[in-house]
Amino acid sequence: MKMNRLTTLIGIALLLGVIVGYACNTLAGSPAQAKEIASYFGILTDIFLRLIKMIIAPLVFATLVAGLAGMGDSKTVGRIGAKALGWFVGASFCSLLLGLVFANLLQPGAHLGVPLPDVAAATNLKTGALNLKDFITHVFPKNIFEAMAANEILQILVFSVFFGLALGHLHNQTARSLVCTMEEVVHVMLKVTDYVMRFAPVGVFGAVAGAITTQGLGMLLVFGKLLVSFYAALAALWCVLIAAGYLVLGKEIFRLLKLVRGPMLVGFSTASSESVYPKLMEQLEKFGIKNRVTSFVLPLGYSFNLDGSMIYTTFAALFVAQAYDIPLTLGAQITMLLVLMVSSKGIAGVPRASLVVVAAVLPMFGLPEAGLLLVLGIDHFLDMGRTVTNVLGNAIATAVVAKWEGAIDVVDPALAEAEEALPVEGDEAAPAVAA
Repeated sequence: MKMNRLTTLIGIALLLGVIVGYACNTLAGSPAQAKEIASYFGILTDIFLRLIKMIIAPLVFATLVAGLAGMGDSKTVGRIGAKALGWFVGASFCSLLLGLVFANLLQPGAHLGVPLPDVAAATNLKTGALNLKDFITHVFPKNIFEAMAANEILQILVFSVFFGLALGHLHNQTARSLVCTMEEVVHVMLKVTDYVMRFAPVGVFGAVAGAITTQGLGMLLVFGKLLVSFYAALAALWCVLIAAGYLVLGKEIFRLLKLVRGPMLVGFSTASSESVYPKLMEQLEKFGIKNRVTSFVLPLGYSFNLDGSMIYTTFAALFVAQAYDIPLTLGAQITMLLVLMVSSKGIAGVPRASLVVVAAVLPMFGLPEAGLLLVLGIDHFLDMGRTVTNVLGNAIATAVVAKWEGAIDVVDPALAEAEEALPVEGDEAAPAVAA
């Protein structure tokens, strides 16, 4: 399905979800009944996310192995990885700093006008899951099939690097046949992705309708200042990311934004980065990025380049401080920024990762962890903004690293527009995988 038609259908599903969710919330006799109704909408979203998770492991493995086998050089992998991590660290620092600046300027937690949770209240967030030792050991798989079953992207990446480089160093006919097989698997998985994405509007409708049915639009009004302030900070971060991308890519950044608008809308609607991964990879290849870069940088970014989540951590921490009227000196805020910079790199695979990071850091600065209960009610709507920003950040990061590596094929704009204009029906050819 072409992205322009898919984007339109997703937009319609998003609007219908708001309308239906509001109607169900209004007609529900009690919060318990609203929650029960929302659970039925959740079936649609769960099915869509399950279908997406079904294809992530084979797609990541096949694309990485095919791309790395084409490199055949561990030095190239190290160089690309170093460039990617350098960009990730810089983007994360800018995100955290912007969150700190906007939280101080807009003061979203001041004068809330709602009862504050007791400081002894529990959030039930598993902050124990966040520690450097466990994160480092967790990166390395003990069983590749177990890693694939759990969709552990970092573990799949580690195994695929070893497997792909080993395959690239073998020059016999059997090895070459296996590389060709992997490339064909990529084509098949991208076609499967196209089939799965046809269900995206239904999944988006279920996600939005369920959230509005449970929370209602009233919750958005109560915490309107927090939502507006956070999305203003996200808008500023978007400007910074796009400007940084423009410095490297030039006017091509706007073609990239046009290509990834569909995956971004899916990410925004479902608040799930996983739901975007396969289609984002396909759109980056349409941009001209060679598969050997996309298949390595993109999964790495899913663990280390969470710009939207980064800006949220400083924003949420200062929101709690303002809500409880606990002043933090500039030195304390900068220290918090540095602590978040380090601790946030271990959030891959942790449920409700951004909230877990904030909950772990708050006690270090004398702030009540219970303050996060204030945002749990609208966290889904905040997560929508975090997710779409993560998608944008990873798309730009992958394109920038590819540009530095000279791994972007020149695409004729006229040819690209003609391809977009092709009819939706029919069996489109799968994108070619560059070596």
